[in-house]
Amino acid sequence: MSSLRERLQDILIKNKLISEDDLKLALQVQKEHGGRLSDCLVKLNLISEKDLLVALSEGLGFPPISLARFKIDPEIIKLIPKDMAKHYLIVPVGKMGHALTVAMADPLNVFAIDDVKALTGFEINPIIAEQKEILMAIEKYYEEPATQVLDEIIKDISDMDIEVVRAAHEGGPDTQELVRLTKEAPVIKITNLLLEKGIEMNASDILIEPWEHSMRVRVRVDGMLREIEGPPLKFHAPIVSRIKVMSELDIAEHRLPQDGRFKVKIQDRFIDFRVSILPSFFGEKVALRILDKSMATLDLDRLGFDAETLATIKSGADRPHGMILVCGPTGSGKTTTLYSVLKYVDTPEDNIVTVEDPVEYQLEGINQVSVRPEIGLTFAGCLRSILRQDPDTIMVGEIRDFETVDIAIKSALTGHLVLSTLHTTTAAGTIVRLVNMGVEPFLITSSVICLINQRLVRKVCDSCKEGYELTPEAAASLGISAAKKGITVFRGRGCKRCFGIGYAGRLVIGEALVLTPKIKDLIIQRAQEYEIKAAARREGMKTLRENGIKKVLEGATSLEEVLRVTAPDEPIEKNEK
Repeated sequence: MSSLRERLQDILIKNKLISEDDLKLALQVQKEHGGRLSDCLVKLNLISEKDLLVALSEGLGFPPISLARFKIDPEIIKLIPKDMAKHYLIVPVGKMGHALTVAMADPLNVFAIDDVKALTGFEINPIIAEQKEILMAIEKYYEEPATQVLDEIIKDISDMDIEVVRAAHEGGPDTQELVRLTKEAPVIKITNLLLEKGIEMNASDILIEPWEHSMRVRVRVDGMLREIEGPPLKFHAPIVSRIKVMSELDIAEHRLPQDGRFKVKIQDRFIDFRVSILPSFFGEKVALRILDKSMATLDLDRLGFDAETLATIKSGADRPHGMILVCGPTGSGKTTTLYSVLKYVDTPEDNIVTVEDPVEYQLEGINQVSVRPEIGLTFAGCLRSILRQDPDTIMVGEIRDFETVDIAIKSALTGHLVLSTLHTTTAAGTIVRLVNMGVEPFLITSSVICLINQRLVRKVCDSCKEGYELTPEAAASLGISAAKKGITVFRGRGCKRCFGIGYAGRLVIGEALVLTPKIKDLIIQRAQEYEIKAAARREGMKTLRENGIKKVLEGATSLEEVLRVTAPDEPIEKNEK
């Protein structure tokens, strides 16, 4: 990847489009904030997007295209799903024989080219297009049918049986008008409608966002945000105030972030809502996290792990002491996995204590502590007190600093089973992260039992599931045995049950790295992440991509979904040197 970036730098410097100082500034911004170098150059106004497009076209030999003047065949668009198009900023524009022409904002993105090739089975011919034109094309060609007008929804809606369980404080001399608005029937009905819509769609989050002339409402279903019809902008302030009243927050405070929670009863179900309110330029943005315990799957056998990974987790949980770390990005189901392990090991003879920020689900029979940093109740502080209570199993919601990981490792070394999470992208990367945090390698090899890296993938909707045959080229690029003929994989067409998405529900895919003697030797030697991963694969570890492909062949998820959430695996030598 570095050589490709150097080519971009050489082209721009050679054509005198930017200076050496401009390049240094852009590289510094890229280092601090991430993103593509070309985006940094444009955002800093060091070069226009049009000049950048021309320079890249001439220097790299990729022809440019103006998508605004080009009409794309709908059948061509279907070759690449919308999620992948938005993720990589690409649009398919033409097909000839076994070659697919793809307009790209970044033609140097080899990961995008590899994933599209693996998904479609075509050879990819990249061409360059402006990022804004690609975004416009995605909106134009992947357009979804419009929802009903809000006024019709409100007019036809019946009174909903939503009851706020926890009473709210309503009062204050400066908030009387806001309180009056929150009690008006239209505001209550619209707020209840948004809550009920999120619950009906099995959403995990509801986002209410104000803009200059409108209000946007989005729900996160199976990990993907989806826009629904929002009320007019004039309802924004009353809706936010209504949510604040339900959450026992200060409805007169609009300058500072606020966090709270409330519980509602709907159709004999009790559902928790965690509330986060953030002041933005056009008003307060509201994020509602829906915590429906009746929908939560806290059973290790039902989460979706493959048999080998599941056996590794259970084997580690059956150990009397040691540490099990679950890693992955935000929203990958790490906490659910830890809760499931706790339920697996929970017996009347065990003293189990958790430290979380915040407590998401109340688990019967398990002592749960919610940290409060503002009063000094931190992860590390809680752990010190917990150890005086003679626990058998300890769950730490997240390891964020050296102090916490130091106490957690010492707890694992002194006869406790410790469960926790870490934000890394691979199981092998967790070891490198621990070393970077200041943990000595010998402590890692002495305390850690196994490392679980996981992601959540959407399941193909059973109601609209359809099969199609994978091309031999696509199968070969994914490492699927060429001996198999006519490999059938599945995707969803979209129906009422899945709200036209083609997916319903999620399952977990994971990779489990067990600290074998060979792995421990590499850790002591402070080996690089890729060396540890390669050694683990030689010893039988299945990676995320490999386990994901297995789920595709079983018909549980789609190929494009696995390509979306997993990274390609590096080739490894079969025999050690």
